[in-house]
Parts: sequence; C-alpha cells; structure tokens
Amino acid sequence: MSQTPPLPEKDLPPGRHRLLKEHLMTEIRYEEQAPVRTPVGKRNPWLRPALTAAAVATVAAVTFTLLPSSGDSGSGPRVTTAAAVLEDAALAAGHATQYDKIRDDQFTYVESQVSYTRVKNGKQTVVPPHRRETWLSVDGSRDGLIRDALNSRDTRWPGFQEKDHFYDSYPGYNHLKSLPTDPKAMYDWLRKSLPDSFGVVLAGVNAGLIEQDQGMLFSAGNLMQEGIMPSAQAAALFRAIARIPGVTVVEDAVDALGRHGVGIAREDAKQPFRMEWIFDRKTHQLLGQRTTLTRDFGGLKKGTVSTDSATVRRAVVDKAGQRP
Repeated sequence: MSQTPPLPEKDLPPGRHRLLKEHLMTEIRYEEQAPVRTPVGKRNPWLRPALTAAAVATVAAVTFTLLPSSGDSGSGPRVTTAAAVLEDAALAAGHATQYDKIRDDQFTYVESQVSYTRVKNGKQTVVPPHRRETWLSVDGSRDGLIRDALNSRDTRWPGFQEKDHFYDSYPGYNHLKSLPTDPKAMYDWLRKSLPDSFGVVLAGVNAGLIEQDQGMLFSAGNLMQEGIMPSAQAAALFRAIARIPGVTVVEDAVDALGRHGVGIAREDAKQPFRMEWIFDRKTHQLLGQRTTLTRDFGGLKKGTVSTDSATVRRAVVDKAGQRP
C-alpha cells in the first residue's frame, strides 16, 4: 500500500508557527551627566524617571503571576528563526486571560531583578543585580511609583499626559489597551511614535543617534518591561517586532536571574550595543531584556552587559506602594 510522502522539513513562516511570552532597561543614571538633546516639544522617551527605593506597605493584592524559575526553562524544542520565537510569544500572549478584570482605580505592579550602568565622579561601573518595583495607575489618572533597592527614596512616576510625546511610551494598562491589535498597525504605531531624532546615553556617555529600527525595539521593550500589556496588544507587538529587519535568534539566552531560555536580538549599526529579549522556552513568556556592548565604549569593555533585567512577577494591586 502506498504511503503519502513526508513533507520536506523547513522553518515555519510567521503566522503558521503555533505555540507566552534587555527593554532595553535603560536604567543608566542621568543625574550626573549632560542630558541628551531632543527636538523642542518632545521629551526623550529613553529618559525615564530616575529610580529610587524605600518601604511603603499596604494590603490586598487582587491578582499576580509568578514567572517561571530557572529549573526547566532551558529544555524544550529548539528554534531556528527569530520570527518563530516571536510568533510563539504572540500566540501565548493572545491566549492570556489573567488580567481581564482590572479596575480603572487599581495599579499594575512589576517586580524585577535589574542591573545597569551607573556614573559617579566620572567613572562608569555596572551595579550588581538588585530588586526594582514599579506601580502604575491603570487609567493613568494618578501618579505611580518606582522603588529601587539601591536608592533610599521612592521616585514618583507621573500619570498619563496624552499631550506629552514622552507618554507615547507610557506603559499604563489603559493606554496600552488603546494601542493597535493588528501587527502592521502596531508596527506603524511604533515607528510613528518615535521622536524625529533621538540619542541614548550608553555606559555613561552620550552615544548619539541610534537607528530607527533599534529605536522601535527600545520603545517596545519599555512597554513590555514596565507594565502589563493586554493580551491582544501583546500579541500584535510581538508580531510587529518580527517585521523589524536585523532581528536574529539566540538559541541559549540567559536573563538576570540566570534563567535559560531562547532569545531574539538586534545590533545597532550606528552605536556599539546589542539588545536582547529572553523568552521562556516552554511558556514563551518574556523573562527579561539586556543590552551588551559590541565594542569597547565609555570605559567599559566589549561584551559588558550594560543593562540587564529579569521580571520576577506582575500583579494588580489597589494602591501604589502595595505589594501582592
């Protein structure tokens, strides 16, 4: 009896590969260096509020999610394209439902393990990994909070101001929910939301202008790292990132907590850095992000991880400063 011949093996294209998910965490300190110049009327979206820390405790979390530990993240099927990694993440994100019933008067909470470049007395150093927490108003009507274990005081995160171009990258839940759910529309939004020109501070030095494509990855990383993105928008964002040229796959990527997974990465053609997103190989959740120097720069050696972040958990709480 004849048998149907097997189909040839090949990489599945975007949209067919079925299987949730280094923002660059731009936690470089700006207090002790000259600011990057930006066009009049537009604030640089990479200059986020400075991070600080203190202890404010209240009660009653509504819901939270613990991200996978390092145990089994390195196992699972291997992948060969960045598009396949991002499609897996999009499919998993699109089926996530744990944050469907968020109230406007609540706050999203993100706990991370972070490391970044700090400039002090003209010297650049990479600080050790430590705890960082952020609280953002769901509807953007109230100020949020940033708490960094290396700082003695909390920092206020201003609420949403639609007139301010900086807040195109505001990761508040309702603002994220207003973004496109179609991948091409999301891609176009990311591109249009960028300033006309912008620079970054890298290893304590004004690195100058970066590529627009790299800027899109920057912006998307900010949105994914700092808040909770609704499922439809998260799926669209991952598929939009797959459209950016120069994005490659990293078969064995490691986040700031030492969790192994699969990653996507992109090197900037103008500036000496490589951005990387790390995904859990089984759940396809976004575990963390990092930036690595591709050449000696700002007193730091090639290969230095200048910013590193790993998400520990995301939650919804009733007050800024409240932990789940």
